Amino acid sequence: MARVAIIGGGISGLGTALMLGRRGHTVTLFEQDIRQAQEDLDQDFYRWNRPRVPQANQPHSFLAPVRTVLRTEAPDVYADLLARGAREYHDFDWFDERPPHRAGDEELVTLRTRRIVLEAALTAAVRREPTVEMRRGTRVIGLTVEAGDPPRVAGVRTDAETHPADLVVDAAGRRSPVPGWLVAAGCRPPVVDSHRTGITYVCRWYRLRADGPRDPGRVKTGSAAGFALAGVFPSDNDTFALSMVLSTGDPTRGALTAPAVFEALLRRFPACAAWLDLDPEPRSPVLAMAGLDNRWTSLADHTGPVVTGLVNAGDSLVHTNPTLGHGVALGLRAAQYLAGHADQVAADPTGYHAWTTGTIRPWFDAQVTADRTNEQRLKDGPALPDRRAAALAACAFDDPVVMRARAHVRHLVQTPDVAYATEEVDQAVTTWLAARPDFTPHHDGPTRDEWDALIPA
Repeated sequence: MARVAIIGGGISGLGTALMLGRRGHTVTLFEQDIRQAQEDLDQDFYRWNRPRVPQANQPHSFLAPVRTVLRTEAPDVYADLLARGAREYHDFDWFDERPPHRAGDEELVTLRTRRIVLEAALTAAVRREPTVEMRRGTRVIGLTVEAGDPPRVAGVRTDAETHPADLVVDAAGRRSPVPGWLVAAGCRPPVVDSHRTGITYVCRWYRLRADGPRDPGRVKTGSAAGFALAGVFPSDNDTFALSMVLSTGDPTRGALTAPAVFEALLRRFPACAAWLDLDPEPRSPVLAMAGLDNRWTSLADHTGPVVTGLVNAGDSLVHTNPTLGHGVALGLRAAQYLAGHADQVAADPTGYHAWTTGTIRPWFDAQVTADRTNEQRLKDGPALPDRRAAALAACAFDDPVVMRARAHVRHLVQTPDVAYATEEVDQAVTTWLAARPDFTPHHDGPTRDEWDALIPA
């Protein structure tokens, strides 16, 4: 059994610690932040200042791998998550009747909840695990590196001690200091592939009133203008978020932090207007997040690992902007792999690097491609997709065959080039278009003139 030190107590760090501990490894988890209110989810969610986790109070939808990994590795955590208010949503719930079942359909489930609920359930389980020691308020300031070809990491350093480990996991997030420490120690530099995204997110949280309406009716959760996207994120305990995405170069984006402006614009998007019509109680200011990039950080180059005794996971390995919601799903997949192969990875991380390249990297590449398209579209204005591409998106809400393909892409089962390339999907879209000869691509959100008219001078 390996002695493992984990740097970072976010979702990936917690998940990795729990799965390793339950396989008998001795784990020490170092997290420099001290959680404020412990079991008061609302207090933590709305008032905990977390500058190193800018996505913490943005909306989340946890994709199928989150549910699958938790139900396999920690069913008690999954049960706790549901008990704390998380809700399951199956992609086929859109239809009045489920289509005939196919193998794998049962996995196409989104978990609707705020990030803090998952963090709370994982934290509670980690505290119960006898093989895991969680050190909150303890900052790792460096690594213990032994000379070699390649060098080997033999532990971590804090202000108070040097902590030995057979394996160190960097789960410190998108701002991890570990790559810099490796270079300073004389290691070959990690290989970084980074793509800045010119996209900004603006959201606000609401709660349905106990004595008010609760059903928005049959409405999609997303709407679009030529230069902005808007969406609804139903969440736990009667909360939900309304969110907009637009270009960082949009001259009006600063005005959106005013709640009156934000809501006036959202009412121009059908998906959001239906939820605002429920007269919900606002629970937060308008929250903005920008400065995003897609970054892949590999601790192996063309000659092999740049270091042994150390691997990265979660956002330290790969982080993508949250449009497609991949982060937590990919983080828990990596945690599951590490837990099942810890002794081998501690001895030689080559297999782990190969696994991440083959299993995780394709989703990073897909996000980069999608973001380039979205960034250009949001920047340039109201260009519409071609007729068949628009039909593919619209058809999913009428045809379960296409909805299943869409769900396979959303839930990281298949990449778009595979899921949408089948003869069955092609025939479904062709039939859908034939029944709608007048179909033309269109945006259901506001025009630019309508948008600008709502922006104060």
